[in-house]
Amino acid sequence: MQKGVRSKSIQMLSVQPDTKPKGCAGCNRKIKDRYLLKALDKYWHEDCLKCACCDCRLGEVGSTLYTKANLILCRRDYLRLFGVTGNCAACSKLIPAFEMVMRAKENVYHLDCFACQLCNQRFCVGDKFFLKNNMILCQTDYEEGLMKEGYAPQVR
Repeated sequence: MQKGVRSKSIQMLSVQPDTKPKGCAGCNRKIKDRYLLKALDKYWHEDCLKCACCDCRLGEVGSTLYTKANLILCRRDYLRLFGVTGNCAACSKLIPAFEMVMRAKENVYHLDCFACQLCNQRFCVGDKFFLKNNMILCQTDYEEGLMKEGYAPQVR
């Protein structure tokens, strides 16, 4: 996590009927609902604890919020605004920090780019792939390359 960023949990609490209503940190009104949220050591109406960017209700999208630069953010917007981005090892295009990726050693790939770089065969979960000279290869192309180099792979 970057310096100055806080990841905080969100708790949904049931309001006990015999307790004094708590004040909402978002709208400053008393919370008379059946449930309230507790986050950042404050109490909130479910509708008042929202992401500063997309306005999503943070109690609905998860149990974590992020704060940075006096903003309260959902995970997606935090990563979009402040997350570390990188480039795809196959296409060299930017990979947004919130996007799902595939990794092979230190290389990072878009999901669509994670394919054999000779025959373009896409890999499914559990498929065997090889990384040779920083190229992703399917088993067939890897073994053909080894045969051309003059030695056969070990079969197990």
